[in-house]
Amino acid sequence: MKKCYACIISVAVAVAGLSGCANMSETQKGTATGAGVGAAAGAVIGGVSGGNRTARAGTGAVVGAAIGAGVGYLWSQRMQEQKQAMEQATKGTGVAVTQTADNQLKLEIPSDISFDTGRYDIRPNFAPILDRFAASLRDHSATTVSIVGHTDSTGSDAINNPLSVNRAASTRDYLAARGVAANRIGVSGQGSRQPVADNASEMGRAKNRRVEIFVAEPAPATKP
Repeated sequence: MKKCYACIISVAVAVAGLSGCANMSETQKGTATGAGVGAAAGAVIGGVSGGNRTARAGTGAVVGAAIGAGVGYLWSQRMQEQKQAMEQATKGTGVAVTQTADNQLKLEIPSDISFDTGRYDIRPNFAPILDRFAASLRDHSATTVSIVGHTDSTGSDAINNPLSVNRAASTRDYLAARGVAANRIGVSGQGSRQPVADNASEMGRAKNRRVEIFVAEPAPATKP
């Protein structure tokens, strides 16, 4: 198994190394790097979540599709425009809008906006943000969306795992009801497994109860 991972990572590094070629455009460099990073990430995720059905349900499908197609993510002018639009739409709300290392647009929605404790129905102050986000997605139909739900450590995995998935699914359903094709959206839940703060304090637990939304524009497939 270790040898297998080594082979996959070696291929990923080799692909990413293409980004240093002098004759490549910035888009091509980004595509090559994205493909390499995606392959390596897929190998690691596949290995560590092999026994976890919840994690595989959404994340595995999205990553597996990217690896199978040999697709990297492209940060295009359209993605930049979408980022700026969402920054403007969420200004002052506490939603963080960032560009990830592998060229995805990430929206991190804290618990005081998205969901009440122990619940997965959309809160009234979350709805306007999702309305603007849905409009942005309709304007950028080439992108795909991955929604990941999280909880704090209060309660057992038997409660937290489905709760995190249901939060992601509620967000997907809201977007679909506003004209975003449901087949563009993957959902998954991580329960309490990926905290961003210390669960020992109420403030930390509040930060861990969150939803993360990733938007990606697949790079164009290259002809052999």
